[in-house]
Amino acid sequence: MRRAQRFACYTLSSTVEDLHPSLKRYWGYDTFRPMQERIIQSLMGGADVAVVMPTGGGKSLCYQLPALVLGQTVVVISPLIALMQDQVAQLGDMGIPAALVNSSQGPEEQREVMRAAAEGAYRLLYISPERLARQDTIRWLQRIPLAFFAIDEAHCISEWGHEFRPEYRQLSSLRENFPDRPIAAFTASATQRVRHDILAQLRLRDPHKYIASFHRANLRYVVHQCDKDSHQQLVLAAMRAYEGESVIVYAPTIATVEQTVDFLEGRQIPAVPYHGQMDNADRRRNQERWMNDEVRVMVGTVAFGLGINKPAVRAVIHTSLPKSIEQYYQEAGRAGRDGLPADCVALWQARDAGLLAYFVGQLQDAEEKARGWERYRTVRAFVESATCRHLQICTHFGQTPKWERCEMCDVCGNSPEWLTAPLEAPVKKKRAGRPAAAGDVPDADRDLVDLFKEWRWKTALRLQVPAYVVLNDASLEDLCRKRPSQMSELTGVTGIGERKADLYGTEILAVFEAYRNGARAEVKEKSSVSPAEETLQLLGEGKSFEEIAQIRGRQLGTVVSMVADLVEKGRLEYRVDWLGEEHHELIVEAARRLGSEWLKPLREALPAEITYDQIRLGVAYVRHRESKS
Repeated sequence: MRRAQRFACYTLSSTVEDLHPSLKRYWGYDTFRPMQERIIQSLMGGADVAVVMPTGGGKSLCYQLPALVLGQTVVVISPLIALMQDQVAQLGDMGIPAALVNSSQGPEEQREVMRAAAEGAYRLLYISPERLARQDTIRWLQRIPLAFFAIDEAHCISEWGHEFRPEYRQLSSLRENFPDRPIAAFTASATQRVRHDILAQLRLRDPHKYIASFHRANLRYVVHQCDKDSHQQLVLAAMRAYEGESVIVYAPTIATVEQTVDFLEGRQIPAVPYHGQMDNADRRRNQERWMNDEVRVMVGTVAFGLGINKPAVRAVIHTSLPKSIEQYYQEAGRAGRDGLPADCVALWQARDAGLLAYFVGQLQDAEEKARGWERYRTVRAFVESATCRHLQICTHFGQTPKWERCEMCDVCGNSPEWLTAPLEAPVKKKRAGRPAAAGDVPDADRDLVDLFKEWRWKTALRLQVPAYVVLNDASLEDLCRKRPSQMSELTGVTGIGERKADLYGTEILAVFEAYRNGARAEVKEKSSVSPAEETLQLLGEGKSFEEIAQIRGRQLGTVVSMVADLVEKGRLEYRVDWLGEEHHELIVEAARRLGSEWLKPLREALPAEITYDQIRLGVAYVRHRESKS
């Protein structure tokens, strides 16, 4: 209860005059971002609030700061455990009592949090929408000194939203169970139709509505249609261009996620996968490695990213056509959350459109199918249009800008150099291929920034928190630019409040001293064994495909695809016993009659017990033999 007593000085009679001192003391900022102060004032005045603010616009501060100043508990409804854990860690690092209750905790830990919450120990309390549906949760929350409810990712409540979650519908009961508590809905991507649905579903009463501009001026939107042959080389050119910076690569399927990771690692670009069929512990470990800058490239399906709060992502690369404008806007919006320039590039092929249309056609519900076709037509128009990308996005969300050209998209003539350079000579640009931003640390001081990143990484590992929780990149850059020489100067750095100065001040000054004495960040050695070489080694040891998949943390199909590729290129000798003699002969005969270019006709001509993996291996043998004849 010591943490609760620390905040006893804050009462319901606190005024907005407390906001600026608290903003500086805890968050280390001198000013609010656009709309933040007005939203906070509405919440402190007891109004319901609906907020549409782009990713990186500072939504979380809008409910975290009132919780601190009011001295009561704000209950935050969040869809992901990982998001809850990161937010709680970040608040704890700032000295603000926060907790979560979810299935990742043991029964005793949950009981302790619930007991402390009922006594008012926390300013922020995070729970999932599923837990809110339980009557025992409602009874427990009714004992807590509540300020208001904050609904994060509120677009999930609408069937017209691109991430509809049925469990969010249960949030409509909040008004019934807590009639006197305000409700605040927050989302980054909601069309007018979705916004109206949010208001109706949550039964908001005369809500104060805040809709920020959808124009992310620091992002460069680029859409490029390519073919199968150039696609991988463009992805490789991008990774080389953004060397040393954090990048997200979105792939459409689990197989392409793993194949892309193997492709990059085979070219000495460390990357980690993230998809829904991975073990939860493996997904979490990969996410933490990426968040802590141990690996700079994350390759994921749409399963990755909801609630991810890493400010310094310099590029988001889509390797296929997104299924909707909302999805693209939200995923691309994970770039440049620190306000510095970043690139959002969609590399799509004609076959992507066919695949999207196929999936829409498989939908059984008539209304959902209609929504699917509407999303399909809109995203096709977006990628094929000659209209400014930023203008199209703003218009889609109901905003009517006064300008017609953004000068920050390919339609307006602004594309990254790596995309226009010859593929055989990919560009490796200084400062990760992004234009210089005002206030960037001079190139001569990059060694100092790298040394602080190494310190941050080690500190994050010691404290078991994401690296940005210690200090985000914008704060590191400002720190290296201002170079404070004593403790009292630390709070003059963006993002360093009193709590962070107390926690890390001595270590920060020691890093400066070490740098003056010649210390530099360690150069991490790249793995000398490529995924293909590792697979060859394991096969040489007599491992089965299934065992290799388990050892390498890959799907079986990914391993088979790599083996087939090695056979086709003549790097691995084909073995009939992989298929069995009968299946081998059937596949070879079918390929002789129908050709080996496409697998689908072979699948239709062969017995049902022969799998796609077997066909892929047999066809690799045929193609290699044909290449030698």
